[in-house]
Amino acid sequence: MIQLLFLVLIAEGIVALLLMVKIGPLRELVMKGLDQVKMGKGPATVKTIAGTMSVILLSSVTSILKIQNKGAKLGTMTPMDQVLWRTHLLETSLMGFSLFLGFLIDRMHHYLQKLNRLRGTAGASKEEFEKLQKERSQLKEKEEQASKEIKLLQEQISILREDLKKLNLEAKEKDKKIETAEAHVTSLQKQAADLLLEYDRLLEDNQNFQTQALGFRG
Repeated sequence: MIQLLFLVLIAEGIVALLLMVKIGPLRELVMKGLDQVKMGKGPATVKTIAGTMSVILLSSVTSILKIQNKGAKLGTMTPMDQVLWRTHLLETSLMGFSLFLGFLIDRMHHYLQKLNRLRGTAGASKEEFEKLQKERSQLKEKEEQASKEIKLLQEQISILREDLKKLNLEAKEKDKKIETAEAHVTSLQKQAADLLLEYDRLLEDNQNFQTQALGFRG
């Protein structure tokens, strides 16, 4: 029994050491082994073993207390009682340490699992963050490009507005020239009409003079 407990303690100590100190791939192997133990009927078996050891531990503690009480009543312990007392004390100590190491291994395995999940989540979050940063830089580049295009379009619009203003001014100047030309043509037409009237009047006066001249000659 004691030899078995020593073997269990050594095995548990090695497992706890491998969980606490990362030595190559040994921690991952131990984690996988504990994962397998906690699958299926493993947890029930472990609980059964732990319960059995707890019952034996309580029995050993009871035996120690009985031997101590017997020795206290007699004033001394017989050699056989001393051997039994030491045996039960050793068994109790070994079982107590074994149960404590088992609980410690279970908690370490639990928290290492959480740590691995958190690392996985952190890795995924880091990848997502890097992806978002990349998309942000791409959007920033597109925004800068769009800003440059907008500035170029604004410059072109300004040039077109200037050209439109020039065309409007030229059109107004041409309209003024056309109005001036039309007014000049109207004035010329009026002058031509007046000249024609004057010419007709002069022809009529000339004819009258010729008629009068002929009358004087006759």
